[in-house]
Amino acid sequence: MSNRFIGARQTTLAREILLTGTGVHSGAPVSLTLHPAEADTGLRFLVTKRGRVVAEIPANVANVKNLTLCTVIGDDSGVTVGTVEHLLAALRGLSIDNCYIEIDSKEVPIMDGSSAEFVEAIDRAGIRELAESRKYIKVLRPVRVEEGGCWGEIVPHSGFRLDVEIDFESSIIGRQRIAFEMSPGVFRHELSRARTFGFMSDVEKLWKMGLALGADLTNTVAIGEGKIMNREGLRYEQEFVRHKMLDAVGDLSLAGAPLLGAYSSYKGGHRLNSLVLQALFADANNWTMVQAPKIRQTRAPISVGARPAVAAAE
Repeated sequence: MSNRFIGARQTTLAREILLTGTGVHSGAPVSLTLHPAEADTGLRFLVTKRGRVVAEIPANVANVKNLTLCTVIGDDSGVTVGTVEHLLAALRGLSIDNCYIEIDSKEVPIMDGSSAEFVEAIDRAGIRELAESRKYIKVLRPVRVEEGGCWGEIVPHSGFRLDVEIDFESSIIGRQRIAFEMSPGVFRHELSRARTFGFMSDVEKLWKMGLALGADLTNTVAIGEGKIMNREGLRYEQEFVRHKMLDAVGDLSLAGAPLLGAYSSYKGGHRLNSLVLQALFADANNWTMVQAPKIRQTRAPISVGARPAVAAAE
């Protein structure tokens, strides 16, 4: 990495962001506040009850508690936060290293089912560059997990690349595959608006399980008998696999730092993404922590709005 390496310094938000919405599984109202944080804080959830912080949960794979239809993290006392993947995808996708995520519910709001509203809010707030160098988790050896005809693999790579393939019996989805070298520009334009999806035939079963209680056509692509139920149709060509890649960006953010590696998956999901990270960290010979080159400080770190930040990233 040269001294011109883009993103050599850590980042945080330029100012606080307040968002409200509904939990897709709980159906409960949620208030979410994203706070700027100092260098080396990472991404951390602050769970509040009646205005008091009752738990601080680092966004780390070691804290994953459940992977049924979403990613749930928690602490040893039993406090959990679910559906973290779309928000974490927005933060990691836009290369934000440090943020306190204050939340008053057990689930991150689903918003429109994608990362778009989180990205828009971050764009309005801006991103602040910090003085400290960014740290990366560098993959040193290939790691592969296979389970029930599905597989996921991460291998050494100089950047962060994703190659995701899905294969559904539904004729509406079928077999789809995309691959991108990830950057803030790619995440914003190619993935951030891809929505979660589900089948109408599964609704009653999910309700009986206490899931999808907040799902509707404003936040989910609903697939009926041979057709998409949403009046507006799809936002992207291959929106389904793009959403799976968006999920992977969020799930892989639980590495705890940006990854230098190439991730591939076939018929994967939250569970497989998590299993690959667990396998990566199971052997210290698989990875190492590296630091971007230090840049000589000639002026104070600057706050940048969305437009100049995107131009630099792309």
